Amino acid sequence: MNHIFGNGILVSEKSLDFLWKKQSVSAGNLANVDTPGYKAKYVTFEDMYRAKLKGASGDGAAVRRAADSAVWQIEESDTETARMDGNNVVADAELSEMTKSALQYQFTIQSVNNEISRLASVIKG
Repeated sequence: MNHIFGNGILVSEKSLDFLWKKQSVSAGNLANVDTPGYKAKYVTFEDMYRAKLKGASGDGAAVRRAADSAVWQIEESDTETARMDGNNVVADAELSEMTKSALQYQFTIQSVNNEISRLASVIKG
């Protein structure tokens, strides 16, 4: 991404990518809720991303490098299940995560829109 908009939008872009992937993984878990032996998956990103950004705070170029280098990983849950078929997907938990991610996504989009509106008003004068 072109960095003319600053680090705020870059950080938001990475967050939106993560939230989109998180939604996709939760949807896949729900689609396999009745698949025997299926193990729920989850996305790791937030803690690593937070640590990278915290380590880079105060230096714009370091923040850009930290944001650019941050990647998510898809992990398989090792949570025990009481189901006889070995599937460990908990539909209510997945729906709750999807709702949380959707709200975070909406908030981040609103934040990006506000930033662009501020930039537009500065450009217009």
